[in-house]
Amino acid sequence: MSGNPKQPGTPQTLNMELGEREAEGIYSNFVVISHSLSEFVLDFARVLPGNQKNKVHARVIMTPPNIRALLGAIEQNIKKYEDQFGKIKTAGDPSSKEIGFSS
Repeated sequence: MSGNPKQPGTPQTLNMELGEREAEGIYSNFVVISHSLSEFVLDFARVLPGNQKNKVHARVIMTPPNIRALLGAIEQNIKKYEDQFGKIKTAGDPSSKEIGFSS
């Protein structure tokens, strides 16, 4: 290894490249999560009305420690979001009558 040794408690800087295709993002409204002893698999899909066959658009495979870190990061970001915009309403929430569409 070369370079300066990392001091304990020093934040690490990561340089990441975001390609044009990845920058567009992938819309998903459904995720299937499975796991084995050594990994978690997240299959992101779109489920649309009238589609007989729905497709997985992205698969992410992570180690158990990394999925735990992801959960913590998501929880922190949801808290920040709700502090700024209010509680996120979900379909199971009795106060979420305005979620969804009707005809």
